[in-house]
Amino acid sequence: MWDERYSNADLVWSAGPNAFVEQMCADLPPGRAVDLAAGEGRNALWLAERGWQAHAVDFSAVGLDRARAIATERLGDDADRLTTEVADLSIWEPPAAGFDLVVVAYLQVPAHLRTPMLAAAAHAVAPGGRLLVIAHHPANIERGVGGPPDPAVNYTPEDVLADIDGSGLIVDSAAETTRPVATPDGERHAIDTVVWAHRPTR
Repeated sequence: MWDERYSNADLVWSAGPNAFVEQMCADLPPGRAVDLAAGEGRNALWLAERGWQAHAVDFSAVGLDRARAIATERLGDDADRLTTEVADLSIWEPPAAGFDLVVVAYLQVPAHLRTPMLAAAAHAVAPGGRLLVIAHHPANIERGVGGPPDPAVNYTPEDVLADIDGSGLIVDSAAETTRPVATPDGERHAIDTVVWAHRPTR
C-alpha cells in the first residue's frame, strides 16, 4: 500500500524535516544517525544536509528510492551521506549502540509490534547518543487533526517509557505536545507524543 502511495504522488510528506526533529536535533553535533520508518526520508535527508551520516530504514522500497533521488539533487557529491535499507522493523535488528541519534517518527503500529521495535531502537543508541520518538497521541483522534483514526496504533508518552524501560537510557522529556497544522478551515493543532532520551557516556 505504501509503495503505491509513494509512487502516485510527488511527495506524500513535506520536503523539510518534522518540526520536532528540527527543534530537538538542530544543535546536535553531526554523527551517525538512523531514521526508522523513514518513508521518503525527509528527516534523514535533513540530517545528511547537516553533516550527519544518516541511515534511512523503511519497508517501502519506493519511498527509499525517492529518498536517494532527492539526496542526489540536494546533496550532490555528498549524496552518499544518506544510506537506505529496505527492512521490516518488526524483525530488523540494529547494531547495538550503533548510532549517535535514533529517530522514530510516526511509527504507528499496534502495541505488540511497537514494543519490540522501540526497545530495539533504544538499544541502538550509542553512549552519549540520543533517542527521539514522535507519534500520534490517542487524544488526537477526538481533539486533534490528521493521523490514523485507530486508537490501537496511537500511543502515549507513558507507552514509550514502558517500551524503552531497561534500555539504560535517561529520559529528558516525555510529553503530550501540540503541533500546528494548516487545514482548509484554518490552522488546527495535532496532538503528538514526544519522548527525548539519551544514553550516558559511562
